[in-house]
Amino acid sequence: MNHLHKLFPVRYTVMVLCMLLLLVGIVALAMQGSAWWWLAVLAGAALSLLGLRDRRQTRHAILRNYPVIGHMRFFLEFIRPEMRQYFIESDTEALPFSRAQRSLVYQRAKGDPDNRPFGTLIDVGARGYEWINHSMTPTRLDGHDFRVWIGGSPDAPSLSASPCTQPYHASVFNISAMSFGALSANAILALNKGAQIGGFAHDTGEGSISQHHRVHGGDLIWEVASGYFGCRNDDGSFSEERYIANATQPQVKMIELKLSQGAKPGHGGVLPGAKVTPEIAAARGIPVGIDCISPARHSAFSTPEEMMHFIARLRTLSGGKPTGFKFCLGHPWEWFAIVKAMLKTGITPDFIVVDGAEGGTGAAPVEFTDHVGVPLQEGLLLVHNTLIGVNLRDRIMLGAAGKVITAFDITRMMALGADWCNAGRGFMMALGCIQAQTCHTGNCPTGVTTQDGVRQQALVVPDKATRVAQFHKSTLHALQELVQAAGLKHPSELNAHHIVRRISDTEVRLLSNLLLQVRPGALLDDLEHQHDVFRTYWPLASAESFQPLAQPHVKPSAPADHQDMVPQAAGGR
Repeated sequence: MNHLHKLFPVRYTVMVLCMLLLLVGIVALAMQGSAWWWLAVLAGAALSLLGLRDRRQTRHAILRNYPVIGHMRFFLEFIRPEMRQYFIESDTEALPFSRAQRSLVYQRAKGDPDNRPFGTLIDVGARGYEWINHSMTPTRLDGHDFRVWIGGSPDAPSLSASPCTQPYHASVFNISAMSFGALSANAILALNKGAQIGGFAHDTGEGSISQHHRVHGGDLIWEVASGYFGCRNDDGSFSEERYIANATQPQVKMIELKLSQGAKPGHGGVLPGAKVTPEIAAARGIPVGIDCISPARHSAFSTPEEMMHFIARLRTLSGGKPTGFKFCLGHPWEWFAIVKAMLKTGITPDFIVVDGAEGGTGAAPVEFTDHVGVPLQEGLLLVHNTLIGVNLRDRIMLGAAGKVITAFDITRMMALGADWCNAGRGFMMALGCIQAQTCHTGNCPTGVTTQDGVRQQALVVPDKATRVAQFHKSTLHALQELVQAAGLKHPSELNAHHIVRRISDTEVRLLSNLLLQVRPGALLDDLEHQHDVFRTYWPLASAESFQPLAQPHVKPSAPADHQDMVPQAAGGR
């Protein structure tokens, strides 16, 4: 082989064969004139020219050394995700969602049977495997339309300063924040129509309320982010007048101030001017064709105390609708500073949505996707227990978002302290998303995350809206069955003692025995006996600043794991 290679580089074989095809085709065409030989000549000529171009170009070394056939490498690389997904990946590999998870969403969205024969595919002996304990006396519930009041209730008004006067009776499972612009017009139309059919809420995402959100009248949670899209002045500052125009619309049920998101916490963004279409510009209140900047921080407030007053202002201007904020947990002292601002001002948000770092439908730098932000479990536990520790938990409802797909995911999050859950990618899959992971390219194969009008046509709104509603309904039906099996009457009764985790081959423990509990009021009167995260960072937090009062210091003897920063702590509701 080496001797042959010295005489003629074997890697050029395909290009030479293409040239021979061209030569044979020309000779045969001169002799016979058949249409087939015309095809041979055209194919040979095209491939020969491609080979010569490959040899002369300077961008790709592979093509210079392997003309013509080198393109196979790029083609195989292009279809690698699909090949892996369909032929290599096992049913339980999660990248980021497993085949079993995706199939479950598709089945429930279509109304197909979702039962599985022959036992579980999960290794129940693996460390970290979890299950819910069932009861010998299961309950029987009349329905699965589980709801919670946000912003107080008709019988128990909110105790916050400038309180909510229009509480919202929300489903325990809603559509997470995804903007028009990130999603196509047809995707927004289908999601909102599905929410209207199923009676649950649709979060607008930071891109504000577009014309497509308004068509079907489904309940909206309006997300107000640092760009103040939909409520901004020309200089990017907050516009009270424009805010009132949107917030007082009957379709808007809640106002969500976005501090950060799980996909890229602490990171702003830029929508290039070329992508700022007239529709996107109208929704966001920005000029057409000009770069759209999403700052990394808010300009309407700069301290925790100012933030609480801004939340109160948003609530008042909306006519008293439930107003809260969404964030992905970062520095513990910043979260504690917000809590101290609540205590100082008497102003409490009606809700907080904890976004886990594992969540996020938006594209983000890999370093942010993989290594920035606290995962949902740890973030939710710290928020839940801090509020218990300052006697504010009963006044603030908690939402949770981060890879929530199944009824067990909802069960687990509610057992750890959430009052309801949001899902983004689950509802995207209900629309037909195949996890191609080309969302940021504009080339979505199913029309979910593209602004290409032709590609969007693949997503038929009436059909996909029905699937969105059916996925919600089927998931809550499965939740009903889990709640019944546990002997409960509502998911709000779930607690950490209902979930069991395998620790090793020979040991399992209730989560309530693994996770610390914070006693009501403990942060106010017994700080010295609390977890290190409270004893270390609570004294550093101030309602007047997001900055710590002193340089954070962790004892050298403390364990070098994430429990230094975020306690595994969950108590009762």
